[in-house]
Amino acid sequence: MSITPAAAQHPSTTGRGAPLRLLGNRRLDRYPERGPRYWYLGIVVAVTIILYYQLYVQYAVSTAIIGEYDMSFRYFVYISVAANAVGAFASLAAGLADRWGRANIVVYGLLVVGLLTTFALPHAPDKVSYLLGYCAVALVEGMILVATPALIRDFSPQLGRASAMGYWTMGPIIGSLVVTAVTSRTYGGGTNWQDEIRFAGISGLVLFVVALFGLRELAPALRDQIMVSLRDRALVEARAKGIDTQAALHGQWRQMMRLDVIGSAVAISLYLMLYYAAVGNFVLYFSTTFGYTPQRANALLNWYWGANAVSLVVAGLLSDRLRVRKPFMLLGALGSIGFTAAFALRATQPDTGYYTFALIVVGIGVTSGVAYSPWMASFTETVERRNPAATATGLAIWGWVVRITVALSAALLPLVVHSTTPLIEHGAEVKQASVQAAPALKIRAAHPKLFAQLDTYAPGKVPPALQARAQDEVGAAGLRTVQKAAPQLKVLSEHGAEVEQATADTPGQWQAWWWVCLGGQALFLPFVFVMSGRWRPRDARRDLSDHEEAVARQLSEMHSEEEEGARA
Repeated sequence: MSITPAAAQHPSTTGRGAPLRLLGNRRLDRYPERGPRYWYLGIVVAVTIILYYQLYVQYAVSTAIIGEYDMSFRYFVYISVAANAVGAFASLAAGLADRWGRANIVVYGLLVVGLLTTFALPHAPDKVSYLLGYCAVALVEGMILVATPALIRDFSPQLGRASAMGYWTMGPIIGSLVVTAVTSRTYGGGTNWQDEIRFAGISGLVLFVVALFGLRELAPALRDQIMVSLRDRALVEARAKGIDTQAALHGQWRQMMRLDVIGSAVAISLYLMLYYAAVGNFVLYFSTTFGYTPQRANALLNWYWGANAVSLVVAGLLSDRLRVRKPFMLLGALGSIGFTAAFALRATQPDTGYYTFALIVVGIGVTSGVAYSPWMASFTETVERRNPAATATGLAIWGWVVRITVALSAALLPLVVHSTTPLIEHGAEVKQASVQAAPALKIRAAHPKLFAQLDTYAPGKVPPALQARAQDEVGAAGLRTVQKAAPQLKVLSEHGAEVEQATADTPGQWQAWWWVCLGGQALFLPFVFVMSGRWRPRDARRDLSDHEEAVARQLSEMHSEEEEGARA
């Protein structure tokens, strides 16, 4: 069986100007060998990691950004709401990647995000400009993060799908790990929040150059078929000659409007609500509730991301080896529920130690990884069951649902955790003032009535008799101590009460949100049962054996037809 070389099928890639045209035409008309295939998969995974690094770095320096632009906590949260809403509809537009091609969206989108992150965000003159710049990043990100899992699906047969998706799902995890690893070592040590964002942008521009020359994609006729194993390669390439790719795309959106596609996308979005909170709010949570510095909070998150990254890959390998997805999804979800309950209960226990939290977040990271990479494999296989040519369309629906869920959860968070703003805006100031004014506070506490009277007069307007009484009761040295602490006492007078109230209320409010996240994990469970795939490895092995027999039979029939045609 002969296959026409790609250059012969696409004469536009030869002749004058061919190198420039080749940068736009990335089509492969034959399924790549192992080396090139791993290279393309590696680029896609690297793109995903860097993209999430660029997207998440703002959360690691959130307190500095809030202070720089004099934002409220609610305003900062609504930046995420707006960005995810924009990204959601960009994800739907990326459903056209089945027509436009995936690779160009990834490559040139990476360039745009790199430029925005390097030059626009760090130089935003005000909070509105920062909001618009971040929404622009999210717009492009929403498209790329539909195209990248589609490319992973294209270059990974079903028998290796969970492993490949495990590496792809490491993208947001390792991206988060890169954020915390870089910021915990560099932030505050001569670098500011703008530098941290520039580091992410420059890394994206470097990877753009690699992807520009190194990333390719399958021709539509190849990717519009289901490939169970690499043994199907010859049959897939032979069938590609007779596939009408435009007809395969007819009615693709209608075909995706099914419970197993829509319901599964909603379920995983709810399941990941705790992950969204970890990315966007764990630093704020641990700094406002437990007094962690940003560096210490990010170091704690390293335990979460590291455990999750390893778990995603191991679970994917085991899922492929056993050829089942659903048991992993179910067990992982049940484990996540248990560890999330333990995490929620600790919210109101201020004496909880660092390593207790580390153990809990490792448990959450491991169990969520066990559920997620097999889910991604199962979801793409569920979409293939409807129409393999509509993979990008199914992933666009998933991307839209995920980002709408993130936007809604981010919008609801300030309504549940509404006492955080005083702690962010004035918590550190009040804490410092309390320490500096401690001697003065002790003196005032010993003479409450006297100082209540003194406070009714402006400085220098105290009646002589009252002043003499103060000298007798407190002494000149004591009065000088109180007078010297006047700026700190003013801070405590203006903000001390609200910060004290917020300190008391915040743990319970965060705990309520963690219970909401646990509810999302519970709602994930029933949708495991509607997705594609077997429960028992024995049944999966039988399906594979039947499939290989069918492939061998079809190839034999095709060879017989070719031989008869040659004799004729």
